Amino acid sequence: MEQIIYISTSRNEYPDSSMVREILETSRRNNARDDLSGLLLVGGRRFLQVLEGPSDAIGNAYARIRQDRRHFALVELSRRHVEERSFPNWSMGYEEEPQALLPQVERLTAGVSNPMIKAQLISFAEMHSKAA
Repeated sequence: MEQIIYISTSRNEYPDSSMVREILETSRRNNARDDLSGLLLVGGRRFLQVLEGPSDAIGNAYARIRQDRRHFALVELSRRHVEERSFPNWSMGYEEEPQALLPQVERLTAGVSNPMIKAQLISFAEMHSKAA
């Protein structure tokens, strides 16, 4: 099983809730079909996403994501083999409350056992909580 973490920037100055909702609906449908799980964080114009699942499905999903015109400047932060999922029960975890990003991330990652993954997500939340 593979896990990828990437960050990107929205083409819109501030992604509106309908855009994020559309991303989530599509991601959840595709991820359920492809046996992928993960988490999406939105901070200002930045997206941080964790995807995990079969390597071929990760490759196909990331290729689709790179073609998505709603964002640009994708940077792959991490790609690695994992024995178990960090987010096994979520086709795409997300909570909408941008002014409270750090508490959300701390709650969403409470069950994550990998300290590196947890630190990356909390660091992103801290940075974007200060910017808000």
